[in-house]
Amino acid sequence: MEAIKVFLVEDDPVWRKGLIDYLNKEPGLAVVGEAGTKAEAVERFLNAGADIVLMDINLTENNLDGIETAMELISLQADCKIIMLTSLTAEDVIVESFSAGAVNYISKSSFKEIPEAIRAAHNRQSAIHPTAAAALRNEFLRLKNEENQKLLSPAEKDILQLIHQGKTQTQIEQSLHITKRTIKNHINRILKKMGVKTSKEAASKASQKKLF
Repeated sequence: MEAIKVFLVEDDPVWRKGLIDYLNKEPGLAVVGEAGTKAEAVERFLNAGADIVLMDINLTENNLDGIETAMELISLQADCKIIMLTSLTAEDVIVESFSAGAVNYISKSSFKEIPEAIRAAHNRQSAIHPTAAAALRNEFLRLKNEENQKLLSPAEKDILQLIHQGKTQTQIEQSLHITKRTIKNHINRILKKMGVKTSKEAASKASQKKLF
């Protein structure tokens, strides 16, 4: 079976050599090219004919230029599979890496997991490293919460909060200085938006989603 061809982009020559030696000892893997800078990576990538790219996230101090390099390589070869290598665990950096097109994100301290990650990426398996998976999950929850916050208008949230507090329609009318007809119109819209049948259900659901 033909070996999986790996292209390594890493600015630290000692770490780069160590990783190349490590990967070349792995069955079914072969490092076919290396680069220490963005310019070298762009220049050498296509000629290497690699299946997988291992990309250091910081090629110049703390500039995250590995992410820019990943985008550049993908523009050269759309089906390029890039695994980010880093010591960074900041969630925004992880999310940005996946947004740039990376298929996985592995800490350098977990280097023993790199060969299996390469094989998984080559076989198009969804084996995202737990650190990255947690960050993506949190980002999904953040976006979902952001979407939920936009679901209701400020007036609708005020009404639901008062309903949740057990206020009557008359008390809501007095508290918000709006008519019962306006309250009823708001509630009808709320029920449609939230897919529930009663205002109490809506208030309970809104409370669970932390909409007020």
